[in-house]
Amino acid sequence: MDRECVSLLPSVCEVLADSGRSLPDDTSLEKLLDWFTGITKAEGSLLKACPCLLEFISTVGHSTALDPSVLSFALKLTGLLAATEDGFIKLQECSLLEQVFNLQHWQDAGLWEDPCLRIGWIHGLKNLLQCPKALSFFVQSDFIEPLLQLQTDSSLFVASAANQMLAHILLFFQPVSSAGYNAIDEKEEEEDGRTRTAITDLGTSTQYTAVVETITEYLKESLVPKGNRQLHQSLQILKLLALLLAQARPPLRDKLLQTVTDSLEELVTAGCSVLTLPLMDVILAAYSSSGTDERVPDQRVSRLLSSMLNINKPADLIHAAAAFLRRSRHHDAVHTARTVRILLLPLDIITGQTLLGTNTTAGEDWFSMIEQLKSKSSCVSVICVCLTNTPQIALKPSGVLPCSSALIITAVLSLLRICSGVSSSSSTGCSEVCRNVIGSGKVQKCALEALTALSSSPGAKEKISEVFTVLTQYLNSPDSDPTVLHKSYQALVKWISMCTDLSFMTDQLRQDLVEVVEKRVCDMRWEVRDSTVEFLGHLAGVRVLLKSADEEVCDASEALLGGSCTTPLLKEALQDTESYVRASAVSALAKTLAHSWQQGAALALEETEIVSRLLEILSQDTEGFARRAVVRYFISWFSSHSSHSPPSSSSLLMQCVRSALSHGSADLDWEVKVHTLELAELLLDEAFLGQRGYRKGSDARRALPHPYAVVSDQAYTLHTHSGALTEGGESDLAGALNSLVEQGAISALLSGLVDCDRPVGLKACRLLITLRETVCPLSIGASVARVSCELPGQGWGQEIRKVLGTKKSDQASEADIAAQRRLNGADEIHSEDCGETGEEGDSAIVSVCEVLRSLDLEEMLDVLTQSSDHIHNSPLSLLQDILTASAAHANPDTQTGQEVIVDCY
Repeated sequence: MDRECVSLLPSVCEVLADSGRSLPDDTSLEKLLDWFTGITKAEGSLLKACPCLLEFISTVGHSTALDPSVLSFALKLTGLLAATEDGFIKLQECSLLEQVFNLQHWQDAGLWEDPCLRIGWIHGLKNLLQCPKALSFFVQSDFIEPLLQLQTDSSLFVASAANQMLAHILLFFQPVSSAGYNAIDEKEEEEDGRTRTAITDLGTSTQYTAVVETITEYLKESLVPKGNRQLHQSLQILKLLALLLAQARPPLRDKLLQTVTDSLEELVTAGCSVLTLPLMDVILAAYSSSGTDERVPDQRVSRLLSSMLNINKPADLIHAAAAFLRRSRHHDAVHTARTVRILLLPLDIITGQTLLGTNTTAGEDWFSMIEQLKSKSSCVSVICVCLTNTPQIALKPSGVLPCSSALIITAVLSLLRICSGVSSSSSTGCSEVCRNVIGSGKVQKCALEALTALSSSPGAKEKISEVFTVLTQYLNSPDSDPTVLHKSYQALVKWISMCTDLSFMTDQLRQDLVEVVEKRVCDMRWEVRDSTVEFLGHLAGVRVLLKSADEEVCDASEALLGGSCTTPLLKEALQDTESYVRASAVSALAKTLAHSWQQGAALALEETEIVSRLLEILSQDTEGFARRAVVRYFISWFSSHSSHSPPSSSSLLMQCVRSALSHGSADLDWEVKVHTLELAELLLDEAFLGQRGYRKGSDARRALPHPYAVVSDQAYTLHTHSGALTEGGESDLAGALNSLVEQGAISALLSGLVDCDRPVGLKACRLLITLRETVCPLSIGASVARVSCELPGQGWGQEIRKVLGTKKSDQASEADIAAQRRLNGADEIHSEDCGETGEEGDSAIVSVCEVLRSLDLEEMLDVLTQSSDHIHNSPLSLLQDILTASAAHANPDTQTGQEVIVDCY
C-alpha cells in the first residue's frame, strides 16, 4: 500500500467515526470498500498495513449516533477484515466480531429499521464467511434465524442479499462427495470463480449439518403459501432453491430434493399462476443438474416436470412449456414431444393448419385453449410465446415433431395473412379467436421475427415463393406501421440470402416489389424511408443465382429490382431531410457500387454526380451520421479498388480521398475523425506495405482499446506491391512519403495527434509511430529527410509547433544536440526552427522526418493509453477528497455552491 495513503488513513477513520462530520457523498464509502477489497485480494491482511482500522471498528461498534451508511460500511469492512484466518483470529481476540454483529445492539438502538444497516449486516457476514473458521461463530451467535427472516424482507435489496447469503453458506461449506464431485466439477468451479471449501473438522461438519437441517426445514414449511401475504415468501424461497439446485453437489442436492419434493408437488397442484415460472426454474435447475454426472434425471424431478406440463391453465401451460424448451439440456424425447405439441396447439387452432394431426380436438387441451384464446389480451400473449419458440421447434428431429417444418412455416404465413385481414381461419368455431389478432402489431412483429428465423429450417426453400408473396403484401399494405415494415424487409433479405436460387421469380413478383420499394422510399414517415434505403443496401450485398440467365450470378438488387432502379433511388435519398436516411443512403450506395469498383469499371456520369454530393455532405451536412457514412464510403471505395489498376494521383478517387482527409480531419465529430484516420491508414498501407520496417496496422502491437473507441465493422484488404529496399528503394520511399504529404495524410495524422478526443489522438499516435519506424531509420539517406510538410500557423499546426518548441527547450542544455541532429540527417529544415511557434498565422515548412523524430511519440502514446482515472480517481485522491470534503462540510463559513464534491469512479 502506498505510504502516503497509509499516513492519511488514520485521519480518514477519525472523520468517519465522528458523528458530527458526515460526508456529503456516501459513494466514497463504497469506493473505500472497493479499494480495501482489492488490497485484501492482492496483499492479504489489511490489519498489518492499517492497524488504525481496528480502532475505527471498535469506535463505530459502540456508537449509535453515526449515519447508517457509515455503520453499514463498518459492518462490511469488519467482515472483509475477518475473511482471512489471521484477521478472523485477531478480531475475535479483540471481541470485535461479537460487538459489531450484535443484532440486539442495533435493534435496541432503533437502527435495525434502516435497510442500509440490514444489508450491511448481511454483506459483512458474507465477507466473514469466506473464512472456514467463521462458521462456528455464525452458528454459536444464532444468526441463522434472523437471516431466514430477512429472506422475505420488505426491501427487495435486503431480501436478495439474504438469499445470496443463505446460498453462500450451503454451497461454500458443503462437503466433497467422491460419488458426485469430480475433476470436471472442480474445473467448472475454478472457471466460475467459486471457492470450494472441504470441511475436515468434525465439529464444523456437525455445525454445517445443523445449518442444513434448519434451512431445509424452513424451506419445506414455508414453500407453500398459506395466503396472499405469504406469496412473496414462496417467490423468494423458489429463487433460493433454483440457485441452490443449479450449483449443489450430490449430497446437498439430494438432501434438498428429499426435503422439498412434497412441497413442490403441492405447489404444482395448487396451480398458482404467479409461481409458474419460478417453479419451472426450480424444476429445471434440478432436472439439468441431476444429469450432470451422467445419471438419468431424478425420478422425483421427472414426475414434477410431467405435472407442470399437464397443468390445467392454458396460459401457465404455455409458459411452462416455453421454459422447458428454452432451458432443458437433456435429450428427453417424451417431455420434448409434449412441449412441442403444447406450443404448436394455439397456432393449430388459430390458423386451421393440422400441425398436430387430425385428432387434435380429442384432447381436453384443445377445448381449454380455445377458451383461453377468446380473450384478446390472453390470445396475443399466448400466440407471441408460441411464435417465439417456433424456430427452435422447427429444428427438432422428425421423431419429436408432429408435422413437417414446412407446415410450421405455412402456419406462420397463415397467421400473418389473418393479422392483416387478408384471410381468416377455416376451422369451425375459430372466428372469434381470429378477430383477436387482426391488426395486432405485436403479433405481426413476433410472426415476422419467427419467419426470419425459420429461413434456416428444413423445408424452407420450397416455401420461398409463398413467403415472398406474403412479405410483399405486407410491404404494400397501408396499415403496416414502420416497425412491421422494417421487420418485413429484414425477413425478405434473410430469406433471399438463404435461398439464393431466384428462378422462381416471375415478372409480376419483380414488378410488385419494384412498385412497393418506389412507393416506400417516398413515404411520409422517415423511419419507413430509412428502412427502405437500408433494404436496398442489404440486397446489394447478397449474391444470387438466376438459372433462367444461364446460371448467372449477380446482386440480389439487380435480380429483383433491375440495375436501373436502385442507384437512382439511393441518389435521390441523398437529398432526404432526415440525416438517418441520408446516412443509410450513403452506406447503401457503397454496397451497391462495390462490385463495379472491384471489377475496375469506369465511373458513369451518375456516379460522378454522386461523388460531388457526397463531398458536399462531408463539408456541409449538420449531422454527424451522414458525414461518418461518407468517410466510410471512401474507405470502401479505396480498399475495393482493383490491384491491377492502382489509382493515379489525378484520378477522381484520389481527388476525393484528398478532400475527405482535409474535411474529415477538421470535423467536429470524433467518429468522423477516427474514420478519417482509417482512410489515412489505408494510404500508408498502399504506400509502404512491403517496405522494410513497415508494419500494417493489424500487425502492429496495440494497447487495449478505449471503451468508446471506434472499431470498424469491416476488414479492409489492400492488394499492394511488395519488395525489399533496394538501391532505388530509398527514392521510392521518398516518393511515397512525398505522395502522402500531397494527399494530406501527414497533415491528418499530425492534426489527429493533438486532437482533444482521446481515441483520435490514440490512433494518430500509433500510425505516426509506424510511419516513423518506416521512413526515419538512421540508414535512410538525405532524400527521405528532405521531404517536407507545412505546419499551419493556427489550429493543429500551432499545437504541433508548441510541442516541438517545448521539446527543444528541454534539450537545449545538451551539448551534443547539433551533432545529433547532423547524425540523423535532419539538416534540411526550411523554417528557421521547427521548435519555434512563430508569429500567429504564419505557416512553417518542416522536414517530416525531423518532426517525427522530435515528437516523443512513445511518451504521448503512454499518456493517451492511460485513463484520466489514474490521476483523479486514485486511492490517494479519494482519501484527500474525504478529508477536504469533511473539513468544508464542518466549516460554518463555507458558502453555498462552494462544497467540495468527492470524486466518483
